[in-house]
Amino acid sequence: MEHINPTVFYFAIFVLAVFVGYYVVWSVTPALHTPLMAVTNAISSVIIVGALMAAAASGFGAGAWVSKGSGAVAAALAAVNIFGGFMVTRRMLAMYKKKEKPVKKEGAH
Repeated sequence: MEHINPTVFYFAIFVLAVFVGYYVVWSVTPALHTPLMAVTNAISSVIIVGALMAAAASGFGAGAWVSKGSGAVAAALAAVNIFGGFMVTRRMLAMYKKKEKPVKKEGAH
């Protein structure tokens, strides 16, 4: 049996993860959307830690700049994801707040 190239193997896992993630996210009911966003923000915070470690890699050689660049890009994208997740969660929670009625001033007609 011939050996499989690890790059092809990892790419196949990535493609399967994309399909599974797509179907899992689109099958979530609207009532679970806000808790799901909170979990997504927690996962993104873990991704930020790994991205910062990759960006701070002190390796030498031809691949060191790839690690640093990939880490920086991953940290930037995860930060955007966290910020957007908090904004969406805030907006969805605001939908459940009771709206205050304006108070009528006495003497005004």
